[in-house]
Amino acid sequence: MEIYLDNSATTKVRPEVMREIIDTYENNYGNPSSAHRKGLQIEKKIDYSRKAAARLINARAEEIYFTGGGTESNNIAVLGHLSLFNDIGEKKNIVTTRIEHPSIYNVFKHFEDKLDIRYLNTDGNGYIDVSQLNQLVDKNTLLVSVIYVNNEVGTVQDLNDIIKTVKEKNKKTKIHVDAIQAYGKIKIDTAKIMADTISFSSHKIHGPKGVGGLYIRTGCKLNPILWGGNQEKGIRPGTENTPGIVGFGKACELVYNNYTDDTEKLYELKRIYGSRLEQEIKDIKINSDLTKKSAPHILNVSFKNIKGEVPVHYLEDKGIYVSTGSACSSKVKSDNRILKAIGLDEEYIEGTIRISFGYFNNLEEIDYVIENIKQSVNNIRKIMM
Repeated sequence: MEIYLDNSATTKVRPEVMREIIDTYENNYGNPSSAHRKGLQIEKKIDYSRKAAARLINARAEEIYFTGGGTESNNIAVLGHLSLFNDIGEKKNIVTTRIEHPSIYNVFKHFEDKLDIRYLNTDGNGYIDVSQLNQLVDKNTLLVSVIYVNNEVGTVQDLNDIIKTVKEKNKKTKIHVDAIQAYGKIKIDTAKIMADTISFSSHKIHGPKGVGGLYIRTGCKLNPILWGGNQEKGIRPGTENTPGIVGFGKACELVYNNYTDDTEKLYELKRIYGSRLEQEIKDIKINSDLTKKSAPHILNVSFKNIKGEVPVHYLEDKGIYVSTGSACSSKVKSDNRILKAIGLDEEYIEGTIRISFGYFNNLEEIDYVIENIKQSVNNIRKIMM
């Protein structure tokens, strides 16, 4: 038996998506920049995928740019915004949070000797302090970057309130939103969320790896960080990953067509798993909100005085796959930055696992998974006593 519960790290490609990818490799293999029929055929498929990606966030197709993934989208957005300013210096500042994904957090760490980087605090649920945001944004704020759904605990920020607060303090401040864990999981409407740029990724919604997307609001200018041809209007030059883009478009189409039913199933799985773990295991903390105020697919759980990697490997032997956190940090010694930011007790931090759900998970898996998590924690605690 194999039960994959690490869907925040990556997802299994859906069969409908795989068929589109294979068809592109076998039949629609032309270069979309070519003027002949093969080029025009794949160009039309890319156009369809762009419309499908745009529809998920109520955007215009021309506002969607395909990239090599979520990390690249975040870097293009942040560096593209900052490269517009000729007066970058110590008097200028950027505002962000302490719970950003490494593809944002580490970019800003790189700028700490060039700009004043201001970090927002969060409460125990991972929500930023909007009153502090109001204090930190001023006439010298170039950019505010906020993660929409936190990749570790699933907190959903109130973007409307955040963006309103920023724009009331400084209308010229650019706003970037990392929506990589939000895209396809919660409703995003660019007519209401007035961000300048929004990043997202294919492999989080059962599409292929190696392709992402960046929304750039009409009228917002970004300088490119790569130079080459005019693909993606010069924002992301280079021959397009056509099988990836076509597969991504199909994944977007499937999410759009079944959004309500699929998200309701994820919320139900999260609620049941969280409730049962809390009831059946002692000395446990559920770090994710189990209501619909949080993302439907992320459940972060901490067990007192154990190390999270131990139950992860125990469960792996039983065919159950969970993680200790973000896959982008899991092979590097981490200081548990996000869990510390939300104020989690030290005795719980190291014993944290992340369970994340996807399209292929179902209710029939629950008993087997819960029983094995319970056994793993109890056995580890007996050994450590």
